[in-house]
Amino acid sequence: MAPRSPRPFRRSRLAAAVTIPALVLSLAACGTSGPQASGGKDAATMWALSGQPKEGIRQDTVDAFVKAHPDEKLSVTFFQNDAYKTKIRTAIGAGQAPTLIYGWGGGTLKSYVEAKQVQDLTSFFADNPAVKDRLFPGAFGAATVDDKIYAMPIQDVQPVVLFYNKKVFKDAGLQPPKTWDDLMADVKVFNDKGIAPISLAGQSRWTSMMWLEYLFDRIGGPEVFQDIFDGKPNAWSNPAAIEALTKIQELAAADGFIKGFATITADSNADQALLYTGKAAMMLQGGWTFGSMKTDGGDFVQKGDLGFVPFPTVEGGKGDPSDVAGNPANYLSISATATEAQKKTALSYVKDGLFTDAEVDAYIKNGAVPIVNGIEDKLAKTDDADYLTFVYKLSSNAKSFQQSWDQALSPAASETLLNNIDQLFSRAITPQQFADNMNKTIGK
Repeated sequence: MAPRSPRPFRRSRLAAAVTIPALVLSLAACGTSGPQASGGKDAATMWALSGQPKEGIRQDTVDAFVKAHPDEKLSVTFFQNDAYKTKIRTAIGAGQAPTLIYGWGGGTLKSYVEAKQVQDLTSFFADNPAVKDRLFPGAFGAATVDDKIYAMPIQDVQPVVLFYNKKVFKDAGLQPPKTWDDLMADVKVFNDKGIAPISLAGQSRWTSMMWLEYLFDRIGGPEVFQDIFDGKPNAWSNPAAIEALTKIQELAAADGFIKGFATITADSNADQALLYTGKAAMMLQGGWTFGSMKTDGGDFVQKGDLGFVPFPTVEGGKGDPSDVAGNPANYLSISATATEAQKKTALSYVKDGLFTDAEVDAYIKNGAVPIVNGIEDKLAKTDDADYLTFVYKLSSNAKSFQQSWDQALSPAASETLLNNIDQLFSRAITPQQFADNMNKTIGK
């Protein structure tokens, strides 16, 4: 069976985005039942998300670790997405967190750090350099707060990719854009031919956010958003940010996005359908969409009509062309309230239980790229070798891997961001008004 990226690998969103409907907490979990699992008060516990294949892979790593470390006790409990986010906030606030806390890094992790709820792991990685050096460097950005590491990156990488329809481009006599000027020129050609240049699920809002993530970086470099994340006053008014906001409105004004994009949802995969049916030429989306396009798009992927390239450069921009945006990884933090015995087991699992050969092979078999260096040969043996190798090289070589903004920011700032992006793309507000509105969220 050809490895593919099934729907469970689709992006996990924060509360600001569309997610799986929350279930009653008592019905949402499976596995063991909480921090005080069997094995005594010093038994380590972990909470994670349910859903295959990741649930099965995570359970297998725990089982293998426990078998190899009979003197250490570790159990894992799985929760549905929304139920987990509610339950983990409550548990951490009450000092009842599991030993190992599953998360997305970024703004949520920063709030844990500021409340002294998670362990500083900087010295652990200094003492165990092989653990860190084995993983993509860009995966550690969202695990770092004030130059200290508070989480272990886990699982697979999900970059945002510029997908394109090779047949549509060939029929138009065009190559995929390498620069922003190329992109704007392509927009005119496709519009003249009656083809939508870019498919965009604008109703979902976070899909529009991806365009800003890359433009901010390409124009001003990663420092622009880093200043925002760090809470620098008026950071959204950086001249590079204003230029990026202006360019996106120029793209919208040129009919770069399909007409009616504000009514299209990513949850229904409608934006993907526009690409693989040839009604749109390009789509900026997360790498997790590859699997559903392969499943739902007939022979579109199988016959080689799906193309993929890095985001274009911007002339005069400071950003490195290798910089990437998206989901660099998921993360495990260690609760500051855990006992010393629990912390010891947790660190042992981080060191010896994660990214075993079996775990790496399981992710690749399911069409994902684990955040592990040196797996090119494994990827080359898959039926999706071209795409998986592209994702691997894009992500492992990234000098900066910008975490999705609605995960990097606090939930309150994230919702304000998505609301203002909606207005920006519809040109209901100006770039300066967008910046002014977002500056009010800094520090909140």
